[in-house]
Amino acid sequence: MTGALLFDLDGTMLISDPIHQTVFRDMFAERGRSFDEDDYMTLFHGKHNLESFPVVFPGEDAQALSEQKEALFRDRLTSNVPPMPGLHALLDQAAAQGWRVAVVTNAPRDNAVAMLAALGVTDRIDALVIGEECSAAKPDPTPYRVAMDRLGVAPDRAIAFEDSASGMRAAAASGAFAVGIRSGCDDATLRAAGAQITLQDFTDTALPAVLARLQGDIS
Repeated sequence: MTGALLFDLDGTMLISDPIHQTVFRDMFAERGRSFDEDDYMTLFHGKHNLESFPVVFPGEDAQALSEQKEALFRDRLTSNVPPMPGLHALLDQAAAQGWRVAVVTNAPRDNAVAMLAALGVTDRIDALVIGEECSAAKPDPTPYRVAMDRLGVAPDRAIAFEDSASGMRAAAASGAFAVGIRSGCDDATLRAAGAQITLQDFTDTALPAVLARLQGDIS
């Protein structure tokens, strides 16, 4: 049986948090408010805009704010956006091993397409699953289950990589082997959300043992 690698996108495949933070900082500044990294992690990281904006900007049109914010994010994307270290080598290994690859994200489709293009990996993705296009988005496991269905793999043949607590809850509940990437959250936070192991990035020396699950070396 083939295996599959399932990737969250923001903060997992690419280091996008600094771009998001810049956009939010500008939006707060327009309203005479300060904004820092702690605000980002508390108010927005791993959350959907329509969950956050009604609380952060009460009385404003949350949908319009969401559309504005995401357009500003796409405007700031360039071909120089940094991938998570080791990403391209991992995708090379997946291709060599015949593993399928899916991206599972709560980002809007336009953002996801733009991020994959900026990374130069669009043609290396077998399935792109958008949370808001499923019956439920993360932290519900449905998007991961949809991805596995599309790839034709069972949960015990899938490894899911996530960087947020809400995404990790979705990955763990889907039955895939859940791996946390410590780009935004620490080991304890990710493990509390269901991670079975955490990595600094895709160059972490613990990664080969994780991938061995798809090579039949670990049951």
